[in-house]
Amino acid sequence: MELGVTSSIFLAVCISLVVYFFSWKKKLRSRNLPPGPPTLPLLGTVLHVSTTEMPQSLIKLSEKYGPVLTIYIGNVPMVYLVGYECVKEALLDNSDIFSARGNTFFAEAIFKDYGIVLSNGERWQQIRRFSLTTLRNFGMGKKGLAERTQEEAHYLVEEFRKNGENLFDPTDLLRLAVSNVICSIVFGERFDYEDEKFTHLLFLMKEILNTLASAWGILVNLFPTPSYYLPGPHQKIFRNFNKMKDFIMESVDHHKKTIDMNCPRDFIDSFLIKMEEEKSKPKTEFHFENLFGTVMDLFNAGIETTSATLKCALLILLKHPDVARKMQEEIDNVIGQSRSPSMEDRIRMPYTDAVIHEIQRFADIVPLGIPHSASKDTVFQGYNIPKGTTVSPLISSVLKDPKYFKHPDQFDPGHFLDENEQFKNNEAFIPFSIGKRSCVGEGLARMEIFLFLTAILQKLNLKTNKALKDIEITPEPGKNGVIVRSYQLYVELRS
Repeated sequence: MELGVTSSIFLAVCISLVVYFFSWKKKLRSRNLPPGPPTLPLLGTVLHVSTTEMPQSLIKLSEKYGPVLTIYIGNVPMVYLVGYECVKEALLDNSDIFSARGNTFFAEAIFKDYGIVLSNGERWQQIRRFSLTTLRNFGMGKKGLAERTQEEAHYLVEEFRKNGENLFDPTDLLRLAVSNVICSIVFGERFDYEDEKFTHLLFLMKEILNTLASAWGILVNLFPTPSYYLPGPHQKIFRNFNKMKDFIMESVDHHKKTIDMNCPRDFIDSFLIKMEEEKSKPKTEFHFENLFGTVMDLFNAGIETTSATLKCALLILLKHPDVARKMQEEIDNVIGQSRSPSMEDRIRMPYTDAVIHEIQRFADIVPLGIPHSASKDTVFQGYNIPKGTTVSPLISSVLKDPKYFKHPDQFDPGHFLDENEQFKNNEAFIPFSIGKRSCVGEGLARMEIFLFLTAILQKLNLKTNKALKDIEITPEPGKNGVIVRSYQLYVELRS
């Protein structure tokens, strides 16, 4: 008797699950969302998308399902845009619809939607406008950004030179140099490369990046709420951000004590002055949470991506010494050895400009892009995109779009050179994304990459103890394409 009841209950549960599954599948089809791999209740499409090589797996799926495809995180859809034409149609031609920022782990759990990158609406407009104006005006009556970068490039070359013919990993030196440019903007000072607080701050950021690049990072982005409470390696993200927040708070307190309201020294001073101006407004966006979020955005966008690009650049030039030599010839002819490279030189250096563009394209530092979302119900390429749906441009698929780059998976400066060896632009070159949500620090990053790289090549020859065939320039495997491989080099002073 008891066995019969148990069997009946089991049968009823099975029938209920089958009915639920088919009604759920019917509901999915009726929504007319973009196509995608088979979906399971609760699990979504997790069985069809790699958590360690996600950009490549999405590109592979697009070959079957088209340039607009849907994956499911549990029962929540996420639409990916693949290829330049699809991304352009969404972010440029329909920018009013797809310029909202999508929900992410960072937005929900870390930044609480503050700052520039992950905020939306009036907050985003006000903070972005203020930040752009402040960055453009920064340095009035003081050192300009270009001069600060030239100065830091000199320090970097000297640190490289100190190692001489001893092998060393350039990662930390590059991060220190790039970080100091941001620090001069945000804090009004540069730090010595041996400064303990400074190096610890960068270590915290490095740990966060490495965790986010792992399978744990993908999982916490896919399941932000549960991951906040579950133990695991991902918890260091929360701990490190709290430590970084303390560091920034300490600097803000020091600024408050020493500020001259009529003469801002840096970004923090400018923000504090704006906070004072708007303190009587109950709904002002100028408060500490937005200050912290914006400073962290400047650090994340201005340190990790730029230093990683430079690290990848040196690795590529070790692999292609002929390219490095040709760049050095152009540097010698245009700049010489008696002065530092300047941004005015770039227009007269078409080969160097082409190589730097190709380095950024090949490096593909932010392959998954940053999620957007639909601001209203819309139809895109024949499919329904409901309001609030996360829509993410797959930047890797644009930078390696075979329609726009002859050898998408190879390093080839010819992608940016015409038949007369003059620089030519390519509309699919969008490492900083496009549209209203493009990177606010694009101009600074371009300047840093050019000035740092030309300063190094002007004074030093890059050397390796490896055979060229053994140098691998693709990203670290199993890290979702965002980690440049570790390597060592040594340098020789150019005569």
